[in-house]
Amino acid sequence: MIPLNRRASQPRAGMEYFDARRKPHNVGKVIAALVLTTLCIFVLKQSPGFGGTSVFSRHEPGVTHVLVTGGAGYIGSHASLRLLKDNYRVTIVDNLSRGNMGAVKVLQELFPQPGRLQFIYADLGDKKAVNKIFSENAFDAVMHFAAVAYVGESTMEPLRYYHNITSNTLLILEAMASHGVKTLIYSSTCATYGEPEKMPITEATPQLPINPYGKAKKMAEDIILDFSKTKKADMAVMILRYFNVIGSDPEGRLGEAPRPELREHGRISGACFDAALGVIPGLKVKGIDYLTTDGTCIRDYIDVTDLVDAHVKALNKAEPSKVGIYNVGTGRGRSVKEFVDACKKATGVNIKIEYLSRRPGDYAEVYSDPTKINTELNWTAQYTDLKESLSNGRYILIFLVSGLLSFASKNILSGLDMLEVLEAFLNARHCSVPIVVGT
Repeated sequence: MIPLNRRASQPRAGMEYFDARRKPHNVGKVIAALVLTTLCIFVLKQSPGFGGTSVFSRHEPGVTHVLVTGGAGYIGSHASLRLLKDNYRVTIVDNLSRGNMGAVKVLQELFPQPGRLQFIYADLGDKKAVNKIFSENAFDAVMHFAAVAYVGESTMEPLRYYHNITSNTLLILEAMASHGVKTLIYSSTCATYGEPEKMPITEATPQLPINPYGKAKKMAEDIILDFSKTKKADMAVMILRYFNVIGSDPEGRLGEAPRPELREHGRISGACFDAALGVIPGLKVKGIDYLTTDGTCIRDYIDVTDLVDAHVKALNKAEPSKVGIYNVGTGRGRSVKEFVDACKKATGVNIKIEYLSRRPGDYAEVYSDPTKINTELNWTAQYTDLKESLSNGRYILIFLVSGLLSFASKNILSGLDMLEVLEAFLNARHCSVPIVVGT
């Protein structure tokens, strides 16, 4: 027979009994746990990510959250840099088909603070993805840069351009309407004017585009204007039609880096540097029989730093239920030959020129009358010297570094040390860059 006192003191397997003698100690633990839990909940509630949300998903007084589509691209990345410098909150959306993740990483390194910048990889042609982005973020404004943007390519792939530019802009507008985002700064182009009979081009110049790129942009403009007229919209809209963009961040943090397969269609600036570096045997100038002073096309070259300044001023001046349309240019036309001469001076290389027939969809002369944007937005182009723009920051840095690597690979085995190689490289290109050796 088991003693009663033993049976009471030994609980059955798998079961625990409360011991009154341990009560004060356990109550203390429970109280401490409750205090800690309450403290943790309080701290979590103060953090941006509590409940699965972030600072990007809510509006904050004094903070303007801008969606920058195509923000990994040439112009979009420079615009993002300027917005971040001016203390805007920025969300970049890009599918990286033409953009560069390296530009995003530069921006992330420059502005690592929480709540400043986020990057979302997405295709703006995906309606579900676009709606998800708008539903999860509290945008105050949209700067819509994302677009394929090569005139020559547009004549070979017109359907791609209508999908990418016109259809995607429609999806952005629908998402803005569904989620109450009322401010749009739209990146348009002088290509919507086509080949006007009279120069310079004003905002009243008839829009008669002659290539799919210009036509797709004009269609997108028409959609924006039609929607903005409806009572439901109540939108603040700014449409910026800009001319030929060149240059880079003066401090060399960002620049233009077209993909190799797009060099054929790319900007003349990229082609000039490729020719100077020897990446291509020479520069191909398409069209020397235009009715211009030297037979080459005349364009209005606008520095990217000036261009993004115009965007920021447009954002600050945007008003509900109003539309502003502005040409963004210097007001001065320069020929392709003048541009090439400036590039030769900037790089110190006598670039070989090959003259070819005209490029499909091109026009002889295009330059702006910037009077309206000068007057209404208090904007004027500051970087109007071609050589200076081409010598800025990353343009010349990429040129020097790429060229040096190529030069070194050919000469390092001849017994020269790296300092001698650098001196020889600069002398070969007639560059007056001082060499400083650290002590």
